Amino acid sequence: MKSLFEEAAFEEILSRLEKLDDGLQPQWGKMSVGQMAWHCQIPLKVGISNRPPKRKSNPLIRLLFRKGMYSDRPWRKNLPTTPFAKAREPKKLSEELPILKQRVREFHALSDREHWNPHPIFGEFTHEQWGQMQYKHLDHHLTQFGV
Repeated sequence: MKSLFEEAAFEEILSRLEKLDDGLQPQWGKMSVGQMAWHCQIPLKVGISNRPPKRKSNPLIRLLFRKGMYSDRPWRKNLPTTPFAKAREPKKLSEELPILKQRVREFHALSDREHWNPHPIFGEFTHEQWGQMQYKHLDHHLTQFGV
């Protein structure tokens, strides 16, 4: 499975991000392309900050979602989004895309990080799983917009 820590996967994501434009419509879901670019920043920020979670993750959520995170099968369309990562207001791609690209670069640069705090929703991840989850999330939403 691809990981955002792998050079080829990192370059692929950056190349696909370059193909985003305001005219793209989602193939599923309700987000605009600008909202998607904002939304995709959130999990990257969580990984980059590496803050300890404020509370324990929900075991039911871990059970339901973690298995699908680490397979080569694409994620289902229209998966639920945690409330703090939902874009409720319009977002401009021209403002959000540079930030998203920077977050992708910052996360990729952590390929040598040894200590990772638990994910606030999904709990403990290995270094490898952090890279895989970030790649898979970005791939899911780029596919949503046909790039």
